[in-house]
Amino acid sequence: MKYIFVINPIAGNDNKKKLFSRIKSTFRLIEDEMILEETKCKGDAKDIASRYAQMYGKDCVIVSCGGDGTVHEIANGLAHTDTPMLILPLGTGNDFAKKIYGTKKINVDNVIKAFGFLNGKIQYDVKPIDLIDYNGEKCINVMSFGLDTLVETIGRKIAAKVPALGHQAYNLAIFPVLSKPLHYSICYDLVCHNIETGEDYNMSCIDKDYALFAICNASYYGGGFCPAPDSRLDDGLLDFALVDGLPLAKALPIIPKYSAGTANEETCGDIFHNGYIKSGKFWMSDGSALLGNCDGENFDYTEVEIKVEPKALKLCFLK
Repeated sequence: MKYIFVINPIAGNDNKKKLFSRIKSTFRLIEDEMILEETKCKGDAKDIASRYAQMYGKDCVIVSCGGDGTVHEIANGLAHTDTPMLILPLGTGNDFAKKIYGTKKINVDNVIKAFGFLNGKIQYDVKPIDLIDYNGEKCINVMSFGLDTLVETIGRKIAAKVPALGHQAYNLAIFPVLSKPLHYSICYDLVCHNIETGEDYNMSCIDKDYALFAICNASYYGGGFCPAPDSRLDDGLLDFALVDGLPLAKALPIIPKYSAGTANEETCGDIFHNGYIKSGKFWMSDGSALLGNCDGENFDYTEVEIKVEPKALKLCFLK
């Protein structure tokens, strides 16, 4: 088996050289092959993953060595192929990894050991998971509109000016966003699913007054916020959390619940809505670009069409 380690050199973890040196020592003792590929620019991880998938198919594993951006790119490169992805969470947020490893506090050394990369007894289970298709691109984790996308946009600007802040830049970005009324506008026409009755239904609105709309394949985003604690990666459904437009005074009590994964219709009242989506579209009534966020990356399409793609990606899980 060939293990292609796709490394983002600017991802958050500072101990990458030491980690890979230890892993290399293990591969010298076994028949499996370790190949290192370092990304140089945006899109490299997708291209590398796609290239090796075409060459080796199920006889190779693409190991994501970075954060959520690297995971996003590799998922796009491997969608609907026989090549699985294995995730070593070496980024700053590692939000998708929080879901698959079942903890907000991931110990990278423990993950590496559990996969057997330090003793040569490499082991894992490969299972297919769903993806979100949006305008032809794939989302593996969470897509969102509104409050959190604005925080992401401002946070990136702060991080670019003061790189030493790291992920704290996004925490600082919360304050200017919350200083303004949390009322945004969006249009949507969605095919939803009622898991109790097993029936589909339509949910649509023109110029919906909202604060936040998260569409989730997994559970965590934004450095640990949890809009969908009970999400399943292989159920063919996308969990959603929709928060109506509201004043800051009403928003503040919701934020800690949204982080802890306890925000729902019961704990937050009639301004919070939960459910499941299969497909649909979002747009702005005036034809302007709709700013959104997917796997930590912003986009600004004039219209966003989404659908769940069941079992579209093979993923390596710990045994």
